Amino acid sequence: MDKKKVFYEVRVFLLMLLVISSLRSALADWNDVPTGSMKPTIEEGDRVVVNKLAYDLKVPFTLVELMKWSDPKRGDIVVLFSPADGVRLVKRVVAIPGDKYELRDNQLLINGQAAVWKPVGQRDDDEQGASFIVEETLDGKTHDVMFTPQIPATRSFGPLVVPPGRYFVMGDNRDNSNDSRYIGMIERRRIVGKATAVAFSLDRNHWYRPRLHRFFKGIN
Repeated sequence: MDKKKVFYEVRVFLLMLLVISSLRSALADWNDVPTGSMKPTIEEGDRVVVNKLAYDLKVPFTLVELMKWSDPKRGDIVVLFSPADGVRLVKRVVAIPGDKYELRDNQLLINGQAAVWKPVGQRDDDEQGASFIVEETLDGKTHDVMFTPQIPATRSFGPLVVPPGRYFVMGDNRDNSNDSRYIGMIERRRIVGKATAVAFSLDRNHWYRPRLHRFFKGIN
């Protein structure tokens, strides 16, 4: 084969890779979830779809903002870069700039309003043992959260006020999540998108068996 033709085809292939990678970086992507910090909403082994245009448009492969049309809201599940080590995390926004937030024995209070709990059930986990699940309603939004009393965790925090340009995020697995209680509040620029659905899911504890019931499942 002619060397010039080979060189041309390699360049075309590399250009296609660059274009596809740039689109994933700026528009939409998926994020592997290796830990259980967002259980029961998101499980280990889920691949979540990330809408990177939910809030803004960034320069591909950077945190540089080109345009912004929205900001994360309370209750949004976001993908962010940890200020501690740069690792991508999936967490829920519980307090936005200007909010006064507090945690009392795991119960959230935002601007003086306490979250309402409704018991849902219990869950046994091979790693963390027995947990109980409640339906949490705050600011008119409802989702499930999980508590595991036997795990050492920070269950009371604040009250503090979220400064401008920062967000307080937590995992739905409240007693087993590396979130703003430990890594600090999150700068707006570190939030790269909104998690909207589970694309597919593999059970890592059972030879990566597909969990078909979680495929294409919306999350909130």
